[in-house]
Amino acid sequence: MHITFTEQAVEQIKKHHIDGQEKLKLVYDSEGCGCAVSGVPTLWIVNQPGDRDLNAEGTPYDVLYEKKHEVYFEDRMSLDYRDNGVYILKSSGQIYNANMRLIDKRVQ
Repeated sequence: MHITFTEQAVEQIKKHHIDGQEKLKLVYDSEGCGCAVSGVPTLWIVNQPGDRDLNAEGTPYDVLYEKKHEVYFEDRMSLDYRDNGVYILKSSGQIYNANMRLIDKRVQ
């Protein structure tokens, strides 16, 4: 899996001070959706990789993901940012989430 970030997305992510240890993680969040196949792609900031996390190459950020979520995504995607505070995860074939939030899950 590879994710390319637009300049606008990179500028916004930099505001969250991700340096060194912190990682971005793409999740297929199904909590509260009623079913494991009814989920919403979401981007998290985490302190460190989990035991089961895999690494997706990214430009310029690598992104963590769980193997069980791999089936929901394509091999090549891009992440863009809109002025209203949301990100857009898309591929050449579809839009995964046009209102994706970046959620800070770091433990202080």
